[in-house]
Amino acid sequence: MIKTPTQSITLEEFLKLPETKPASEYINGEIIQKPMPQGKHSRLQIQSANAINNVVESRKIALALPELRCTFGGRSIVPDVAVFAWQRIPVDEKGNIANVFNTYPDWIIEILSPDQSTTKVTRNILHCLDHGTSLGWLIDPEESSILIYPPHQQPIYLENEEDILPVPELVSDLHLTLGQLFDWLKL
Repeated sequence: MIKTPTQSITLEEFLKLPETKPASEYINGEIIQKPMPQGKHSRLQIQSANAINNVVESRKIALALPELRCTFGGRSIVPDVAVFAWQRIPVDEKGNIANVFNTYPDWIIEILSPDQSTTKVTRNILHCLDHGTSLGWLIDPEESSILIYPPHQQPIYLENEEDILPVPELVSDLHLTLGQLFDWLKL
């Protein structure tokens, strides 16, 4: 993990730095490198994005993008999955999807990695909610649970396989239970 506790850097300076693998985020003047994704994390990330895109992409309702840098509200974060309403997806001069997303996602999904700080991930979700995001998920593969963060409400803790996962209105056609989500980990 890269941190610069004694040296402050501006967001503009951070954005000029080369990308790192795994990605680094800019939070409160610090550069914090995300942990390297492992098997469960990667599987849940790709399956979540695919499940969302299978429901909304062909109808041009929304698009789920993994590991996309989102810069807004004085931070530059890289959510595990960022979902954008179709009309909010930045485009370049040719009408193609832009490389730079200087805006908040409509829905953020974070997947806890082993030894990752729940507090730091939660701070990113709350930052997104404070800037317009309509829902946040924090998936914990080790506990087979999920915390749902609706805006301006207490988080919802789900741990039962039959629990239906709340989704934003934007993707209301996505019907997924907690059990179905964690079944993606079975081979």
